[in-house]
Amino acid sequence: QVELVESGGGLVRTGGSLTLSCAASGRTLYPYAMGWFRQAPTTDRELVAAISRSGMNVAYGDSVKGRFTISRDNADNTVSLQMNSLKPEDTAIYYCATSTQQFSRTFVPRRTIEYQSWGRGTQVTVSP
Repeated sequence: QVELVESGGGLVRTGGSLTLSCAASGRTLYPYAMGWFRQAPTTDRELVAAISRSGMNVAYGDSVKGRFTISRDNADNTVSLQMNSLKPEDTAIYYCATSTQQFSRTFVPRRTIEYQSWGRGTQVTVSP
């Protein structure tokens, strides 16, 4: 069973940047696509970014396109999310998760139901 631990969250002003990291233990992440999701107090959990198991393909939520970048280091068993030009509406708890199955090397799952093994999350707060 894989355990995921997110880190890197914090308080930042509008326009600032943060880099989130997701470290895995218990199992290698390589065979699985990875995703970053977020959830604010009054919203459903939504996709932020996802990356195929090979790292060749990525997908982003519409609200973060052009500002966030997802990457993975299969040798280090980590996934990162570089967040630039942060806005107050990016405030949420950010979670990483592995895909439920070993999809093809280039497939990027986008639905919450296609993920499992959620971490506990890291809080990101963007002040006006």
